Amino acid sequence: MDGQHQWCTSMTPVRATGWGVGRLPRIVRGEGSYLYDADGRRYLDGSGGPAAFSIGHGNREVNAAIAAQLEKVACGYRYLFTSEPLEQLTDLLRARCGADFQHIVYCGSGSEAVESALKVALQYWDARGLPTRRRFIARERSYHGNTLGALSVSGFLERRRPFEASLLEVAFVSAANAYRPMSGLAGSELVAALAQELDTRIAALGPEQVAAFIFEPVVGAAGGAVPAPPGYAQAVRRVCDRHGVLLIADEVMSGAGRCGTWRALEHDGVVPDIMAVGKGLAGGYIPLAATIVRGEVGDTIVAQQGVILTGHTYSGHTTACAAGLAVQRIIERDSLVARVRTRGEALQKELRAALARVDEVGDVRGRGFLIGVELVSDRTTREPFAAERAVSQSIGRHALESGLICYPCSGNVGGLKGDTIIIAPPYNASEGELSELIEKFVHAVERTFAIA
Repeated sequence: MDGQHQWCTSMTPVRATGWGVGRLPRIVRGEGSYLYDADGRRYLDGSGGPAAFSIGHGNREVNAAIAAQLEKVACGYRYLFTSEPLEQLTDLLRARCGADFQHIVYCGSGSEAVESALKVALQYWDARGLPTRRRFIARERSYHGNTLGALSVSGFLERRRPFEASLLEVAFVSAANAYRPMSGLAGSELVAALAQELDTRIAALGPEQVAAFIFEPVVGAAGGAVPAPPGYAQAVRRVCDRHGVLLIADEVMSGAGRCGTWRALEHDGVVPDIMAVGKGLAGGYIPLAATIVRGEVGDTIVAQQGVILTGHTYSGHTTACAAGLAVQRIIERDSLVARVRTRGEALQKELRAALARVDEVGDVRGRGFLIGVELVSDRTTREPFAAERAVSQSIGRHALESGLICYPCSGNVGGLKGDTIIIAPPYNASEGELSELIEKFVHAVERTFAIA
């Protein structure tokens, strides 16, 4: 029985996924950068699932920290108790984020962290006696999460469509994408036009109506690892400051070291008012995310209303905090953020060189270990493939059949067309594993386009 047939027949039937797979393998074990299914097939995790697994799988130190906490107490309810893991993780995150950030709300997912960020912004303006500031501005081709509020600020047609009637009224401005720029502009002219568009939108709505502008420093699933052009973050920070609008950075995918700085916006020299982090925070060991708030914003709320009014039963879950603390200590001890910064630049170059002979590869971009590959039918015109071809799904499926996990994304052009693949390996992936990643990914791309 050949490997492909065995892989297909050993899976439990489920609906097709973004990888274009109709039947999923049953996972039984993870070790380092690899996952193993019930039939013994091994998969190199080349995308951290959805860029979540920052230090790989089955780490004994993290598992020991989780087990040790469970032996004491699994969780102390946040309105009754604090705990050592929560306090230590809070100190660590304040140190990573800098003195500007003083308040942290913990939750269980990136969607919840973004939802909380929106609520913090609204509560801040209410505490200031300015309750008319209720509107949000977001960007096209963005994704901020699956709760109704987070989905409302997401410019992601496919994921919004079934819920449109119940979403918040949000104003959208253009995506900040140097490969597919607004009006064909480039460089400083593109940044100036994007900043002017935001300025004009705030003025049209009325600054007294606008609570915040939210954006991803590096767009994840909605765009395929699209970093904002140089100077963009500073420009929108100035626009927001001019109008007194809060700036929210969604760093759920791009933060916690994934881009080679702990805060993704460190790369741009910009400090947001509120930021959401998740995924790499606890590395997938236990669900954990956080909304991190600048001192002035949080202090204003607490002074006027006593407490930041967002959170859930399991906010600050004791064992989840223990897991996050263990993951972050390993990242610090092993200097993994610095490794991601330097090795990520080299990995991009290596991928670009390995894919150079594939005419359908239009762009390779990203920051650190968050890298996107965009596929096009014409490299010169950048024309995307027809949606029916499902190119990204085909690449993801071929990669999985070869034992590589990557992250296919679609709809980045007009919400329907467009194919990208995200590469986001664990921060501590070995040199041999990164070489294997490149080899298997190139093979999957070439197989998709029948390149001999």
